[in-house]
Formats: sequence, C-alpha cells, structure tokens
Amino acid sequence: MEYYDDIELDDGFQASDGEERYERFRIRVDGGQGPLRIDKYLFDKMSGVSRTRIHHAAEYGNVEVNGVAVKSNYKVKPGDDVAVLLGYAPTDYTIVPQEMPLDVVYEDDYVLLINKPAGLVVHPGFGNRDFTLLNGIAWHLREMKDFDANDPSIGLVHRIDKDTSGLILAAKTPAAKADLSRQFFEHSTRRTYYALVWGVLKEDEGTIEGALARDNRDRQIFRVWDIEENPLAKHAVTHYKVLRRYAYCTLVECRLETGRTHQIRVHMKHIGHPLFNDERYGGSEILKGLPTAKYRQFILNCFDTCPRQALHARTLGFRHPATGEEMDFTSDIAPDMQALLEKWERFNPSMQGE
Repeated sequence: MEYYDDIELDDGFQASDGEERYERFRIRVDGGQGPLRIDKYLFDKMSGVSRTRIHHAAEYGNVEVNGVAVKSNYKVKPGDDVAVLLGYAPTDYTIVPQEMPLDVVYEDDYVLLINKPAGLVVHPGFGNRDFTLLNGIAWHLREMKDFDANDPSIGLVHRIDKDTSGLILAAKTPAAKADLSRQFFEHSTRRTYYALVWGVLKEDEGTIEGALARDNRDRQIFRVWDIEENPLAKHAVTHYKVLRRYAYCTLVECRLETGRTHQIRVHMKHIGHPLFNDERYGGSEILKGLPTAKYRQFILNCFDTCPRQALHARTLGFRHPATGEEMDFTSDIAPDMQALLEKWERFNPSMQGE
C-alpha cells in the first residue's frame, strides 16, 4: 500500500505525531483475494480509517478501481488497482467563524480563490487555534446556508505553507471539492511559484527530480532520498526557469508537476540553492556574497524586509468543477517579497566595501 501526500500542506496543520491529515492511498488487490465489498476491504486494509470515511469518499467519486470511480458496494477482484482520496480526519479543533480581511481573487457558487498573505496559518492546530485562514473563510461564507467549515467534504482543496504567500483554492460544495481534489491528485492543475534562491543559477531552466520523505534526524523537515534507501519517499518533480539574476541570488519560476510537502524548498536546497531566508532549510544564513560588514548589514536588512522564505504561489489553473471551463489566475507578488526584490535590483557589489 502506498501513502500519498502530494499537496502543499500548511506548517501549522499537523497531527501530534507530525503526520499530515490529508491522505491518499493506492492498493493492489492480492491475487488470492475473494469477492468482497470495497468499503469492507478498505476498512480491513487501512488502519485507523473508519468505514464511514471510506463510504463518504466513495459517495463523492474518490474511490477508483483501475481508474474508474466506484461505489461502496463494488466487489474487489484480484489484481484491482484501488486509489483512494480521503478527506481530513477529525481533529480536536472546531473551526468557528472569525472576522478577518480576505483578498478574494475569484468567487462563484462553487469555488473561492484567495490570495493568502505570508504568516497566516491555514488550519487550526496545535499552537494555532484561532484566526487561521479557515476561520476567515467560515466568516466570509457565514450567510451560505449549506457551508459548514467543519465538514471535510467542502473547504480547502490544497495547502500552502504558513510563511508562503499566494493563491489557495477552496470548494463550496461536496461535488466541487471531489472534482477539484481529483484534479490535484491527477496533477492536471497548473501551478507556478516565484522563489528567490541563494546563488546565481547557470542554466536558464531545468528540472529537479527527487523523491521526498521526512529527514530521520529532524522530523520537521524533508529531504531527497534514494527510493531504494527509503521506499516511503514520494516521487517529486519540479521544473524551474530563471526570471532574473542578481549579484548573489536568482529569481526563479517553479512549476510543480507534483506537489509534495515543502517540495520547492527541498528541491532547491538539493541542487545547492536554498530559498532566501528559509530558516528551516538553511537559507537564513549569508550563503553567498562579500566578506564585508556593509554587505552583511545589507543582507540583514533584506531578512528584515522579507522575514520568511521568499516564496509566492503566483499562478493557479484548474478546470471549473461545474462548467468545465479552464480557468487560470495570477496573483501579485506579496509586498514584502516585492520590496526584497527591489532591494536586490538596486544592489551594487562595488559599493559594498568596508
């Protein structure tokens, strides 16, 4: 059985054991398996998952056999390839409406697209019980009769880290959530990020492939693994293109082919170019530049200007769950990151002497 977590997840939304609450499974039915209802089969195979959650997933088309959605009464056969997308497991944190400003990019009866500021946690969790993005969405949709922020069949479709700014998508109906979740699962959405990374990249564009899993020495971070060394590592692919080279940094556009947790941050560190001011992955040190006090002060000022990893979810494209229309959206770079880029535009190495 494989466990999938190929969506961006918020740093603040983790269980007490550090594992994410959004689950994707793939199971190959054994050759000796007799006919058995798929909800019963999955209940037996998936430890800690209730039959109700499985039935709910099947009801909204999130249980597939050999690429085709099936209902709970489908009977598995030897060799069946079963894929399951589960909603969030119950948590101890009730989402209550709390008023906050939301930068709504697009909204209709089915979807809500928001430009999230850096520093805003997506979901209530340990240490972040109030004033998360979901609390704000609950307030924004408080007049919508059928919207319940605590119902896992509606709400956010994917995640971005707390300190990443940019576009994030929510569904207002169960059918919209199921359809959009499947698009993310099948990697048919279109997502690009802008990232400022340490060092000057030589190539104008490239592709990074490396399976990701948690670092055994620090469970708060991920690393690239050899799949033979760690069979739990998840295949991940990031395509990048250089947008602007500065003296000691590079602005790149990253296109996600997959969307693993911290994928861009880990992949860019893996090729020797950590994100600027990414404390978790080593980018909050002065990694390139001049050995002068003046340059050091310039970098410290940059860190103060953009006090988080310089990463912005710039574009998002998807097929509308009701109309089938292909929709693409672009967000302005967050003000703190834009101010950081302007500092690098004005930077002159020749003026950085003692």
